[in-house]
Amino acid sequence: MKYMLIMRADDAGVEAYQDIPFEQVIEAMGKYNESMLKAGVMIGGEGLTDAEEGFVVDFSAEAPLVTDGPYGETKELFNGFWIIEVSSREEAAEWAKRAPLGPGAYLEVRRVTELSDFPQDNEWIQKEAGWREENERRAQS
Repeated sequence: MKYMLIMRADDAGVEAYQDIPFEQVIEAMGKYNESMLKAGVMIGGEGLTDAEEGFVVDFSAEAPLVTDGPYGETKELFNGFWIIEVSSREEAAEWAKRAPLGPGAYLEVRRVTELSDFPQDNEWIQKEAGWREENERRAQS
């Protein structure tokens, strides 16, 4: 099973993070990533730039509206993620608890859907399976 660990923080967490030397943050994240890679559970992960560099596309109106960041409350911001592949929800929780995050930070952990979660006789699910195979072949060449 694949799970996404989504990093979030409240205002206090963001403020506390600014007091930690960046090299210390990079080292802690690097060690965490290395432990997941050595265990064979990490598939990917990335940090995100500040919300001021982002934007939101709102589909509430007839024509989608693009709004520059920052947007939302701090606790709503998605700061980065990991995708891990583990055998159970409990194992995902164990890896999440090891993340080098402090007070005011939290991880939202969500299972990533798999093709097997959907009706296999659906035309678009069958196309998705083909696209994934094609992408995998491209990545290997």
